[in-house]
Amino acid sequence: MENWSWMTLVVLVGLTVRWTVSLNPYSGAGKPPMFGDYEAQRHWQEITFNLPVKEWYFNSSDNNLQYWGLDYPPLTAYHSLLCAYVARFINPDWVALHTSRGYESQEHKLFMRATVLVADLLIYIPAVLLYCNSLKESSPKRKIASALCILLYPGLILIDYGHFQTCIILFELLIKIACTVVASFLLCWLPFFTEREHALQVLRRLFPIDRGLFEDKVANIWCSINVFLKIKDILPRHIQLAISFCLTFLSLLPACIKLTLQPSSKGFRFTLVSCALSFFLFSFQVHEKSILLVSLPVCLVLNEIPFMSTWFLLVSTFSMLPLLLKDDLLMPSVVTTMAFLVACATFFPVCESISEEQLQLKSFAVSVRRRLPGFTFLPRIIQYLFFYSVTTMALLTVLSVTLHPPQKLPDLFPVLVCFVSCINFMFFLVYFNIVIMWDSNNGRTRKKIN
Repeated sequence: MENWSWMTLVVLVGLTVRWTVSLNPYSGAGKPPMFGDYEAQRHWQEITFNLPVKEWYFNSSDNNLQYWGLDYPPLTAYHSLLCAYVARFINPDWVALHTSRGYESQEHKLFMRATVLVADLLIYIPAVLLYCNSLKESSPKRKIASALCILLYPGLILIDYGHFQTCIILFELLIKIACTVVASFLLCWLPFFTEREHALQVLRRLFPIDRGLFEDKVANIWCSINVFLKIKDILPRHIQLAISFCLTFLSLLPACIKLTLQPSSKGFRFTLVSCALSFFLFSFQVHEKSILLVSLPVCLVLNEIPFMSTWFLLVSTFSMLPLLLKDDLLMPSVVTTMAFLVACATFFPVCESISEEQLQLKSFAVSVRRRLPGFTFLPRIIQYLFFYSVTTMALLTVLSVTLHPPQKLPDLFPVLVCFVSCINFMFFLVYFNIVIMWDSNNGRTRKKIN
């Protein structure tokens, strides 16, 4: 009973942080004609409420796809429709076809923020609590600490409650797929299978190949390489697509083969991280916010590798810095990041000396020492890399805020942020694959963690 009292306090802390961040500006506030992702979420409510399902993904006089056309999976559309019914009940002007474009008011902002909070209360937060409570190898204190740190992860909070992009709906999709793959897929897609062209149009909207290899400043391999080699200009698009597919497939193949041959719950969690990171780094047309789809499975292994998970979650938040600065979310970013770091450092050995066992690298280190007996400094190297990484991120944040870039290089700081983040992510991809490939006991002999 006492544990649930602490869990209740953890939830209250998480909700307080979320609602405090929601008081800050959102994407595109007062910036016509396109405004921002806040308007995209509102517009999807307008479209799904006023148009039949078969028109949601098609361009028409009532649905201009160039103006925030729906390009998320059907589950997101259904969520928008549900919110639209509530919005229509409160104020019909919020979802009126055509005339509601760019609608802004304090009342509507409160409603939009509330839709995210309700989704968190109904789905995300209960899922976090249930998962942390199911950690059999962990003590009650460790379960509470894991829940607190996951709920304080700044990346998701800043995007959902600051920038305003309800990424939690994507996570709902992941949860549904994990639980009932075929049934949930058919249920969501059934209205779009009535006609072949209808289903193809939805797929075209979900996989916008025409937009190119990447957009904006995203911390993946393609945007980073573009600094030195303009792949988008050199290679035809179909070649870019083929290279992207091959690299994505090859990078996730080892972990998937290992999981197939030696299935385990631990292997599944780490393979989720590896595959999600492979898709983010190498796949075609990735957004900067897609790193959150890697961060979620990393949260699932926070209890097992707190040091590396905390490090990754810090880098994932930093990688979205250009977007957060664009939305005037510097102060919420700094405060939530510091709160998350303090929570992790308080309950996990983040700032203490770490061992090969804590890094899940004991088997790998032993195999290396068979050839190099003096290979005993791996934990120390990783700690040095962590402090260099954090120092670099802090320095780039300060420079991005205080200095104006040269006129010839207006995107200097966003590009540096993406490049540094990409280097970190490549390191993490190697690390997670090493953990997966050298995991021999699949977690069956682990002792209870205090």
